[in-house]
Amino acid sequence: MLSVIQTAAPIVTRPPATIALDGLRQSYGPGETIFDEGQRADRVYQLTSGSLRTCRILRDGRRQIEAFHFAGDVFGLEGGETHRVAAQTLGPAQVRVMPRSALEALAHEHADVARRLLALTTDNLRRCQDHVLMLGRRTACERVAALLLDLAERTGADALLDVPMTRQDMADYLGLTIETVSRTFTQFQHDGLIALPTTRKVLLRDRAALEAMVD
Repeated sequence: MLSVIQTAAPIVTRPPATIALDGLRQSYGPGETIFDEGQRADRVYQLTSGSLRTCRILRDGRRQIEAFHFAGDVFGLEGGETHRVAAQTLGPAQVRVMPRSALEALAHEHADVARRLLALTTDNLRRCQDHVLMLGRRTACERVAALLLDLAERTGADALLDVPMTRQDMADYLGLTIETVSRTFTQFQHDGLIALPTTRKVLLRDRAALEAMVD
């Protein structure tokens, strides 16, 4: 059974759309499933370390990654009774788990919690809208550039990015083939936009050019 540690101030001073959940800590290894598509959505999660993907498997077996999540992100908060997606770790990860009913009670009792949940929901909606635009209108180069810039923004990296996802993960998120993603990275490297110290690190050598690509 989950235990929930409730404090007088469940919210910490962080960016407006960020909250801190108090709850049971759970650890996961690489590639583990935190919850599956269709599973009852009676808990809410916050990633305290590591990274993960949320995804759906289509009828023909193809995978569509909906989002990537990083330390501090709250996920698994659904409007319905079941999860629309599965959540899978990209590497070692730790999460806090809180019953959805407990979070709803906190939001009812504390206006600040309700405001931050609204800000969180609004931010997630904006990201979904940006993702739809990217899939529908952007070229392969623009999609990869947008992903790299989003990683930099969300992880607070200046130039050197730690990239926890594989090229296949990127392809399934961007709506591209793995071959197209790999060719785009090679082209960016050739053009001096990025350097690739390792397969899981990307150095943004010309961030301004990448930003101009997606403006």
